[in-house]
Amino acid sequence: MVCLGNICRSPLAQGILESKVRGRQLNWEVDSAGTSTWHIGERPDRRSVEVARQNGIDITRQLARQVKPSDFHDFDLILAMDSSNYTDLVRMAPDSGLTSKVQLILNYSFKDRNMAVPDPYFDGRFQHVFDLLDQACDDLIESQIG
Repeated sequence: MVCLGNICRSPLAQGILESKVRGRQLNWEVDSAGTSTWHIGERPDRRSVEVARQNGIDITRQLARQVKPSDFHDFDLILAMDSSNYTDLVRMAPDSGLTSKVQLILNYSFKDRNMAVPDPYFDGRFQHVFDLLDQACDDLIESQIG
């Protein structure tokens, strides 16, 4: 799960998917990162923490980090929150053969529409973002396990 700073959208996506994976007893590794270095080592935005808590998910142990080249080898999917993150990720891939792992997360809910998960940092629409990511995570799981 990747957004710009790894403090709002991607920590929520990580927490949501981890919760669903646990509930279905899937052996998946889920992580999140940012394309920038702005918030490395910081906890998620307090508003992301709060909306996650209100929905029964604890993301307080997460720490922001930047995407690293090994992520492209370590993960089967790298899910971008918006087209800017998608473009950055494709550029960051250590090998062009690994760029097919990069996908927009909302394409699991809105097939091939290339919709962005809006950044709630400025407008505060954290519950809306949570709801979008919650559905996308359900749709992702269904696409993988049927």
